[in-house]
Amino acid sequence: MPCAPLPPPVPDPRTPPAARTPARTLARLLSGVLAALLTAVLLPAAPASAAVGATVTHETITGHGGIELQAKVFTPTGVEGPHPLLVMPSAWGTPNLIYVGAAHRLAHESGYQVIAYTSRGFYDSGGEIEVAGPEDRADASAVIDWALENTDADPERIGMGGISYGGGISLLTAAEDDRVRAVAALSGWTDLAASLYPDATVNEQAAELLLLAGNITGRPGESLREMEREYRDGNIQPALDLAPDRSVATKVDDINANGTAVMLANAWNDGIFPPGQITDFYEALEGPKRLMLAPGDHATQEAFGAVGLPNEVWAALGDWFDHHLKGEANAVATDDPVHVRPNNGRGGWSTHPDWPSVTGTTETYYLDRPSTHWFRWQSSGAMEPEPATGWDYRFRTGIGTTAQSGTVLLSGALQQFFDVPTGVSLPLVDRYRSAVWTGPRLPDGARVAGTPEAEFTLTPTTPDQSVFVYLYAIDGGGTGSLVSHTPYTLRDAVPGEPVTVRADLQPVVWDVPARHRLAVVVDSQDHRYDSESRIGDRVTVTSPEQAPSRITVPFA
Repeated sequence: MPCAPLPPPVPDPRTPPAARTPARTLARLLSGVLAALLTAVLLPAAPASAAVGATVTHETITGHGGIELQAKVFTPTGVEGPHPLLVMPSAWGTPNLIYVGAAHRLAHESGYQVIAYTSRGFYDSGGEIEVAGPEDRADASAVIDWALENTDADPERIGMGGISYGGGISLLTAAEDDRVRAVAALSGWTDLAASLYPDATVNEQAAELLLLAGNITGRPGESLREMEREYRDGNIQPALDLAPDRSVATKVDDINANGTAVMLANAWNDGIFPPGQITDFYEALEGPKRLMLAPGDHATQEAFGAVGLPNEVWAALGDWFDHHLKGEANAVATDDPVHVRPNNGRGGWSTHPDWPSVTGTTETYYLDRPSTHWFRWQSSGAMEPEPATGWDYRFRTGIGTTAQSGTVLLSGALQQFFDVPTGVSLPLVDRYRSAVWTGPRLPDGARVAGTPEAEFTLTPTTPDQSVFVYLYAIDGGGTGSLVSHTPYTLRDAVPGEPVTVRADLQPVVWDVPARHRLAVVVDSQDHRYDSESRIGDRVTVTSPEQAPSRITVPFA
């Protein structure tokens, strides 16, 4: 999770040990004080005679290459061992304190031996940030080794979990260390390239946020420093070269071979690790699995639960480990594994046997020629049941319209907590800088459920050109709520040559109110992404007979 409290001073690894001592001592002191305060607030100390409880200690664990990892160790008391073990790497830009409340509950209430540690390169753990590289996975295995040697942990009942970076490291470690029987990844990633470079478009807000948090709270390793240098020069290739090794999607066969039980929880509006790469990975899993998707942005669903407050995602995590590590016959054994909650309104959870079952039917809308007429917006471009071919429509690029995907962290949080969507006034979308289509009124409303798909044929004027596709639900006055979107960048195209583009928008469950319409907007700029479309360029949308322009919408 990139948002983090202001850190204690981080020592430069080139500084002599003697000079680092005050900073490291202060970091450990603050860490201990905060842990004690959180523990005291969340779980008042039980009397000495109490039968069940938990103790917390601060430990220094030797990680890969001899570096020191700072850890909080939560040990159940009054419960006979050996205890099932949970290892929890910290999120990006956060220390081990992020899990103090949840870890204490898991130890105190459920009898787990829990070790929450600060990932290498952050705060007072040693080493440098390796972006979930081999060193990070070796660290996690070293923490397991330490636990088996120094605690009453059961070697046959080992789980891993965490938020964001911690969830990603947990999945990657499980692919390499078959001792890990169960994983719970919350707001994690499975495909790093698909997350930060979706459809060949740089997710600029996410990249900047992650780099900022890494530089403030940690010590970037050489790989991360090189990626940042090249990124600043406009070269994303070093990041793409490292992505496969750091993406569990490339290691799904190992996860399946190990039989690891995998729980994935994500938010519909996650601006850093969007849900599309999560649903793709989930479908590739063959062992025990569970998927939870709900309103929110990156880590906003589970952040409060991490400090020990009541939380649906953390409750589900507890059930997941209780079933797969303790053998409890709870709801995990009986419920359908896919749980989704609509991204708007106050709808509750629905359950499904698999991800495709979330969609009941699909409707294909063929797109007719748009118009530049702003005031006749309801008929400016039709969405019809039959193909409309032979037309072309040209718009200017390089300047955005009022159609936008929102701001990372902020927009999803507004949707989750206040039911405030990312909106648009369709009549005000500049028709000279976009293409706009509106569908028929839905008399009874509808539930969009699944992954919308778009197909266009584009003719660029430059080799690299970006477009952004938005799906809105709009009312009678043209005020719209963003249902889903996707960026798409043509790379090394031939100017003047048409290219047929097929793209998945992000998965969603969205309730369209009665008498509202669906609308589609395509333009060339979005604040969230780095666009290759420049001022003065043009892009032409066409609908050839062999590939009619269309949008396919999934409905429940």
